[in-house]
Amino acid sequence: MAVSNEQTENNEHGNDSVTRHPSRTASQPQGEFKEGGYGWVVIFGVFILNAHTWGLNSSFAVFLAYYLRSGAFGASQLGYAFVGGLSISIALLASPLATTLVGWKRCGTRLTIFLGVIFETIGFIGSSFASELWHLILSQGVAFGLGMGLCFVASAAVPPQWFVKRRSFANSIAASGSGFGGLCYSLATNAMITNIGLPWAFRILAIICFVVNSIASYLIRDRNKAIGSVHVAFNWKLFKRPAFLLFQAWMVLSLIAYIILIFSIVDYCQSVGLSASQASLVGALFNMSQGLGRPAIGLSSDSVGRLNIANLSTLFCGLLCMFFWIFGAKSLAACIVFALLSGSVAGVIWATVAPICAEVLGLELIPSGLSMTWLVLVLPATFAEVIAVSLRRPGPGGYLSVQLFTAFLYIGAFLFGWTLRAWKVFELEKVRLDKEERELAIRDEGVLSEAIERESHSNVPTTRPTRGLLSMAKGLWVIERV
Repeated sequence: MAVSNEQTENNEHGNDSVTRHPSRTASQPQGEFKEGGYGWVVIFGVFILNAHTWGLNSSFAVFLAYYLRSGAFGASQLGYAFVGGLSISIALLASPLATTLVGWKRCGTRLTIFLGVIFETIGFIGSSFASELWHLILSQGVAFGLGMGLCFVASAAVPPQWFVKRRSFANSIAASGSGFGGLCYSLATNAMITNIGLPWAFRILAIICFVVNSIASYLIRDRNKAIGSVHVAFNWKLFKRPAFLLFQAWMVLSLIAYIILIFSIVDYCQSVGLSASQASLVGALFNMSQGLGRPAIGLSSDSVGRLNIANLSTLFCGLLCMFFWIFGAKSLAACIVFALLSGSVAGVIWATVAPICAEVLGLELIPSGLSMTWLVLVLPATFAEVIAVSLRRPGPGGYLSVQLFTAFLYIGAFLFGWTLRAWKVFELEKVRLDKEERELAIRDEGVLSEAIERESHSNVPTTRPTRGLLSMAKGLWVIERV
């Protein structure tokens, strides 16, 4: 087959041609493929998987508040914070392994996810017998993080393969599973710790995780062969692209802010005088808002533009942290309002990362692009909550430094993301495309790269440098769907 031959040639030559022309083989299958059908079953499977991986991880805010106030393992506050950050960083660090296993013919997507389910279950069972901090680091941090990473990385690139026009909406529905899972597990975890104790809370979570995620792994089916996906774990040539670097900057700053917000909100509520049950309710509503907000983000992204919605949501969350969180969130009602507003946009990176990656690199390079992205995010994820806990001070107003730091991170992420939007507008201005071609070029960078290459080999005069700079600057303020 043509796809297989080209992919083999790309692998033999270090993927040079794939890096330069990301979607040469993908454009034809996209034109023939009819979205929907079994794709919605895949979305349901990924939704369930996210609910019982990232949703479970969101409940660490409840665990952290319990550790900090009970001193269960006799460790320092930074030690407890390190466990939560480590689970996310290990999940991201597992991306090369997961990408390689998915591309390996003897393994594939489903088996990779099931391996992740096994590690997650081992992590929770091990945590139930932990008596010292290093036990918790190995179980709830490393083992659970590895399992979550195998599940997440293997499934993250699948939803965009089944959709074109409704790609953002479908992907955001799948991503919203983490929000609804976090809603359930934030309330359930607090209740289980209170009524049956910490060890049995971990064991019950292990049983639920194994059963539900095993079913989800069976439902998920990829289209890697149909679209000729390139599963190269370490494609360093992607960093030569300015757009990819801007994308990484947006992801890094957004992730640090997101982790601080989601892991700190429960302890913050208790610091302003709320009870443990009230604080866990606020955390649960924050996660519920994520579950409701992500489909809305996806639906609006398909009509208004993915980069537009992603960046405006990032800015909105930064402004909420700057003003509402600092000056308004002092009572139960105010904390609930803040949780509902910020939760809807705080995790915008998870709802839009795969579709935006397609706009930056092309559909074929999503697995490689995401693999490199997860590696970049390892260190920020490891130390995000550690930084927050170190900035935290006892007494009234102890979270002020944390609040300011989070707000400026979101605003900084917006600046990088908006520059990426300007770059995309600049690339679209470089070529002459009809309406249908422009729509495809917005969704898939590979289509745009082919159009730019075609025009560069034609006799049409290229854009002058001064005009190119003006077009790039124009993207900062022009109203356009990108």
